[in-house]
Amino acid sequence: MPDRVYDDLLVHLTRTTSLSAGEAARVVADVLAYFAEQAEDFVRRRHAELKAHGLTNDQIFERVAAELPQRRVAPPELSLRQLRRIVYG
Repeated sequence: MPDRVYDDLLVHLTRTTSLSAGEAARVVADVLAYFAEQAEDFVRRRHAELKAHGLTNDQIFERVAAELPQRRVAPPELSLRQLRRIVYG
């Protein structure tokens, strides 16, 4: 995270929460990294997470297809087949 770019946000977080300056900086960096995640990385990560919770591929790809448009920068709509190709090649 570039120095000083989010100083006002960090001041706000430390003033309105119990976070220290270092903790607030880490939270902001984590949130920015989360929303910077590329669509392909998101699909792979969510597939692994949902698979670990026992969902089937059909359930997983339906859910991921519904979640993708909600991302900060929504990628182009991907078919279920395209989602499968991202995970399995």
